[in-house]
Amino acid sequence: MSTTLLIQNILNGIAIGSVYAIFALGYTLIFSILRVINFAHGAIFTLGAYFTYVFTGSRFGFNGILAAQGLPFSLPFPLALLCGALLAGLVAVVIERVAFRPLRNKGADPLLTLVSSLGVTVAIVNIIQVLVGAEPYTYPRDPFGPLPNNINFAPALGLDGRILIRTTQIIIFLVSILIMVLLTLFITRTKVGKALQAISEDTVTASLLGINPDRLIPLTFFLSGVLGAVSGALVAVPVSVAGPYFGITYGLKGLAVIVLGGLGNIPGAIVGGVVIGLAEAVLPAFLPSQYGGLREAIPFLILFMILLVRPQGILGRSLVQKV
Repeated sequence: MSTTLLIQNILNGIAIGSVYAIFALGYTLIFSILRVINFAHGAIFTLGAYFTYVFTGSRFGFNGILAAQGLPFSLPFPLALLCGALLAGLVAVVIERVAFRPLRNKGADPLLTLVSSLGVTVAIVNIIQVLVGAEPYTYPRDPFGPLPNNINFAPALGLDGRILIRTTQIIIFLVSILIMVLLTLFITRTKVGKALQAISEDTVTASLLGINPDRLIPLTFFLSGVLGAVSGALVAVPVSVAGPYFGITYGLKGLAVIVLGGLGNIPGAIVGGVVIGLAEAVLPAFLPSQYGGLREAIPFLILFMILLVRPQGILGRSLVQKV
């Protein structure tokens, strides 16, 4: 592989890895508070892509109850992304109220909560299919305005030749970095963020200190839903919304990312996302063409190998069990 092609693949990997990171952060927020995996997060990823598509003024196809329907107005893509993310965040709050809180109030086993979130995922996927069908939907061209399709990074790196990176990927990377910085500042610098950290450490002690978990947990689900929706829409920009099951594959990758980085660890989710993105972009180039189908398996192969050496993940902490 030439140097220019390797650098191009690395830059592509960082771009997609940053999206994986913000998606995995949604998983991480819920796990750090409730110590359960929210499998409905993949469905929120899908909803975010559909909601953003609708707010851009696009219409649905010829299948489903909403066939050929659309909104009577259109929004610029950045504003459509924001509105879609907020709406998906509200859906996540409803999911918490319906599928998580009743079980939590009854002290149910966390495994039951896991099963409940799986049920919500199946329900959402089927509702989407009934409403809009199963065909893929493509966002309007040039969602970020009249920008060049590609940018050549070779001159900036002092190299000859061409290292072309799609402008869309660069914007996606910058948006992802902005979201990760804002979330980190929110968690570490605000009173609400510190309260969330306290709940994640010990819910009972946090309650004794005057922190109301029942008020902050829905906020956590809202933030998680916003992150999932934003990542879903950003992924859909270059590849289109591939149908109701769009978020299932990415949901599995998100699980790989948070386990790889360390369960409940926000910096770990970011590191894990970048590692998975780089692996997907770079490693297939070294494989013979007949093994190109292994690309989707690469994140899980890496996860398996790292967990053999470090079971707690890259930045995770070993749990000390007191007896």
